[in-house]
Formats: sequence, structure tokens, C-alpha cells
Amino acid sequence: MFKIQTLNNISVAGLDRLPRDRYEVASEITHPDAILVRSAKMHDLVLPDSVQAIGRAGAGTNNIPVPAMTARGIVVFNAPGANANAVKELVIAGMLIAARNIGQAWHFARGLQGDDAAINQAVEAGKKQFVGFELPGRTLGVIGLGAIGVKVANAARALGMKVVGYDPTITVQRAWQLASDVQPALSIDDLLSRSDFVTFHVPLTNETRHMITAERLRILKKGAVLLNFSRDGILDDDAVVTALDQGHLYAYCCDFPSNLLKDHPRVVTLPHLGASTAEAEDNCAIMVADQVRDYLEDGTVVNSVNFPEINLPRNSGYRMAIVNSNVPNMVGQISTDLAAAGLNILDMLNRSRGNVAVTLIDVNERCPDATVAQLRGIEGVLSVRCLSH
Repeated sequence: MFKIQTLNNISVAGLDRLPRDRYEVASEITHPDAILVRSAKMHDLVLPDSVQAIGRAGAGTNNIPVPAMTARGIVVFNAPGANANAVKELVIAGMLIAARNIGQAWHFARGLQGDDAAINQAVEAGKKQFVGFELPGRTLGVIGLGAIGVKVANAARALGMKVVGYDPTITVQRAWQLASDVQPALSIDDLLSRSDFVTFHVPLTNETRHMITAERLRILKKGAVLLNFSRDGILDDDAVVTALDQGHLYAYCCDFPSNLLKDHPRVVTLPHLGASTAEAEDNCAIMVADQVRDYLEDGTVVNSVNFPEINLPRNSGYRMAIVNSNVPNMVGQISTDLAAAGLNILDMLNRSRGNVAVTLIDVNERCPDATVAQLRGIEGVLSVRCLSH
């Protein structure tokens, strides 16, 4: 029986992927094998040694101390792309809100007073101040062409926009999904100089923090619109407000309210709605529950932010899943100990990523407890699990 602890409310659609005859799921549970989390901060949590996996029902993992988990041999999963459509729709909405001055016009309409005749007169007199512009023919710059960025780029093309994209680490899979007429930018500065709208879809790291500074804002076309539904901190908000006040930027639409931004007349801030749809929550929970289950039962790793991808199809025999430091002669030492116990290796797969490696081994008999203890004693071995059929 596997024990799963939930640190947030996880969609029932995801929890239903964990059969109750094999999984115990609860928010309060001792010695869990895995943890499912959404936004709960885990940096100060003390995790028991029983924890083998953490599943983040979303894309970002800033709330999880990933390096510390890697050092302990704990795999961290996320759900890239599960909320991509939800974020894409909000980005498109943000472009329309900015281009048509929807926020300002709504605020104006809510403040109208008098009888209907007076309101109608005020509308006709006041609407000229909210004249906007249309999207076709405008250029959208997309920084970050992962699951979300690709969807945003393709949707903008369907609306008649030109699209310029920048992502030096784009995968082959995402490149195949991208509309063929999306133009590549040579650099962030090149993208900024060509764009009427710019949207950001990158994680917050030391490299991306304050990616957009006052200097880079000057590269933008006059009257450009910025959209940030990715992570707070990617843009220098002080520099953005200065550019808005100077009339260089037309508008800023983001998911991260602050005292600086929330009341600015040319800023629309939303309360972190990017993935806030029932469909996105279900999709994220289902994806991460499946990944955690596959890891606990078969040692399979897909969509991990710290472990290598590995998948060894089940054959006959007894499976062992070993996580170790990525140093020379680990597989040799493991094989030697198995051979000394009289175990025959039927199938084996080893994959590494950075400082960590995962080895899946199918042997002809269940590994004796003494041999498991011996394997765990090898310097650099972080975890050893014997998996049932």
C-alpha cells in the first residue's frame, strides 16, 4: 500500500487515478511515499525519509527546494502543458483588454450616474477616449516557446497577427508544433525591436529575473504592450511604470498585482488567474498523479525537473529502482553486489542528468534484504527500491 500526502486540495480527477486498493491518500499522513502539492511552500518543511517523490500539480516548482530533494534522491515531477490552454486564453484576453482599453472603459461605465437618458448621453460623449486598435497585422513577440508559448504563438497567428519567437532551448517537439510562419528572433533585443506586443513564458531564474529593464524597454516600439502571465519578477516593474508614465509603453497586463501596479491607469492586473480553470486543475492533477504512480510502481520518470527521463518496459522478473550520484563505476558496483547474491540481471537501463542517475534493473528473483542493505551502503547511492510485479 502506497501512502500519498496532499499539501493542497488536489482535483478529485487526479486523485481518482490512484486506485484505493493500492493507495492511501490524505492530507495528514505519516511516512508518505509521495507528496502531491500545488502552491504550498515546502522550503521549510521537514520531510521524512520515506518520501520518494513529489508531484507538483502545475508547471512551476519555485515552492519546492528542488536541489535539496535531488541530493536526497527524491524525484520532483511537474505538469508542463497541462494548464497551457488556460494560460493561452488569458494571454489572448490580455491582448484584447489592452488593445481595446477594456479595463478603463469598464471603470468609466461603472461610474456613470443619472437616468438612462443621461447615461446614454455620457456614453456617447465619453467613448471617444477609449478608442483602441485591432490585432491583425500587429506583431506579437513570444519569449519562451514551451507548451504555453507555442499555443500562444499559434493562436495569435490564427487571429491574423505576425509572430516573432525567441527560445534558444526550444525542443524538437515544440518546434514541430509551432506554426511554420512564426519568425525566429536572433536575441531578446531583436525580438523587442520588432514587436507591438510582447508576452513572456519563461520560469523565474537568476537568468530571467528582471529580464526586461529600463534599457531594454527603450528598444521597444513606442506604443507597445507588455503581457506577463508567467512569473512575477521577470520584468522590472519600476521601469515598466516609468515607461508607461512617459508614454513609451501603451499598456501592461499581468497576473501579479502590487501596490505599484494595481491602481495605475495603464495597467491591468489580475489575481494570478493563469491556470485558474476547472479544466486546468483537472489536467494538472491527472498528469502528475499518473507520473507519481508510474514512478512508485515501475520506476518510470517522465516530466521531472531534476531526474533523467527513463522508461524500461516491464517484462518478467523483479524490478529494482536505484537512484545514485552520477559518478563513475556506480553501475559496476551495483552489478557486482547483485551477482554476489546470485541474482541474474534480465534487463537494465541507466540514465543520468546532471549530478544524479537512475538505474532500473529487472532480476530473476526478489533481492534479499541483506543485499538491499549492501546496495544502500555503496557511497553515492541515494535510494534503493524493490518494486513488486
